[in-house]
Amino acid sequence: MSSERPLKVLVYSDDRTTRESVRLALGKRPAADLPALEYVECATEPAVIKTMDKGGIDLAILDGEAVPAGGLGIARQLKDEIFNCPPILVITGRPQDAWLATWSRAEAAVSHPIDPVRLAEVTAELLRAVVAKLPATT
Repeated sequence: MSSERPLKVLVYSDDRTTRESVRLALGKRPAADLPALEYVECATEPAVIKTMDKGGIDLAILDGEAVPAGGLGIARQLKDEIFNCPPILVITGRPQDAWLATWSRAEAAVSHPIDPVRLAEVTAELLRAVVAKLPATT
């Protein structure tokens, strides 16, 4: 059993089925070489901002189709306002909207409908970079 701390992943969507789809796609860990995941779910923009301001989040997954506040705008706000903001993955409405993820300054994007394999691959890639920057445990 690993003594590594779990990685905290914030999942934002106003739609609980979208949040559930993300959690089910990623499971306890998106890849065998990564620590387990701990999820923090948020259904509103104020909850996302409050949680991110507290710190301790390793990755934020934001639904670009959420209403009234879409994840793309929230991503851009977080990148503007949080020092050393953790990586952000946005879920866009369709693949052609990937350019909006660039505008939002998110590190990655996947599109609806959520492809569990693709989401796990992209999440694992982002989290490997996070783990590489963590201080070594002795």
